[in-house]
Amino acid sequence: MHTFLHTKFQFNIQNSIPKASNILIALSSGQDSLCLLKLAHDCLLNKSYNIKSIYIDHQWKKDSLFHLKHLINLTKTKRIPLAIYQIKKLALSESIARENRYKILIQHAIKENCTAIITGHNNNDKVETFFNNIIRGSSLNGINGLTLNKKLNKRISIVRPLINFSKSEITWFCRLFYLPIWSDITNYNFYIQRNRLRHEILPYLQNYFNPQVQKNITNFINFCCIDNEYIQENTLKLYFKSINKNVISLNLKKICNQHTVLQKRVIRLFFYYHFQKQINKNYIKKILHMCNIQKNTVIYFEKLSIYYVNNSIYIKK
Repeated sequence: MHTFLHTKFQFNIQNSIPKASNILIALSSGQDSLCLLKLAHDCLLNKSYNIKSIYIDHQWKKDSLFHLKHLINLTKTKRIPLAIYQIKKLALSESIARENRYKILIQHAIKENCTAIITGHNNNDKVETFFNNIIRGSSLNGINGLTLNKKLNKRISIVRPLINFSKSEITWFCRLFYLPIWSDITNYNFYIQRNRLRHEILPYLQNYFNPQVQKNITNFINFCCIDNEYIQENTLKLYFKSINKNVISLNLKKICNQHTVLQKRVIRLFFYYHFQKQINKNYIKKILHMCNIQKNTVIYFEKLSIYYVNNSIYIKK
């Protein structure tokens, strides 16, 4: 049976992953992953794609072994190979667990020569991530943490083909095909901030402020995305006009008469591209101040010496 979600899934994949690619599916046994597995089986298997799957067991749950057997049976019936990683050292925070998970995903993708990792993140996850980023004080650049397609390195992309699926659509799909969902008890642990957002804050906003809050926030994220793309394009144009092609140098005079947003982004890009360092706002202010005082000077950032000479900054390690 072909549903409208099959059509959405195929469209997202075709716009993100070239044919004949090796694909790695990151699984749990929740609704999202089972929906993803079913769609991948129906739309990708034996259709110019080579599919493998991976499950990372953080061993947070008492029933993790039964959970594992359940997944093994599911992937066997779909004829999709499954790799299993068990993390022996328990991560005490969600962010550390996520970092460990992505490291394993990338390492396994490299090992299996996969160019795309697909996950079951949906539109509700996108909204929850938006709230998490806002709470952490994110800028416009970091508001949309979950996109359809994101490059992890030169060879590997992470693709989220369910990112425009709502939770209710996924629930409907799982019920339609009688998919054997395994309830994950960690999803109801309110010490995890995301769970509190999911089960308390978002339902509260829907009930007492606006029933369409998820849809409206999604629209807002999409508008921010478009604005951010425009700013990024202008940042790159200004960056290439301001750098010295022969030495590691940035001409501050060329950026100082531009908007503050572009100034800050160009400086961040310069330090990240050349030194893989995230420079903070205090040092950005100091660097821009160099331009204003028009005086040869030096400041120190971590193990770098930043020299201001003749309207440009030069870096010495």
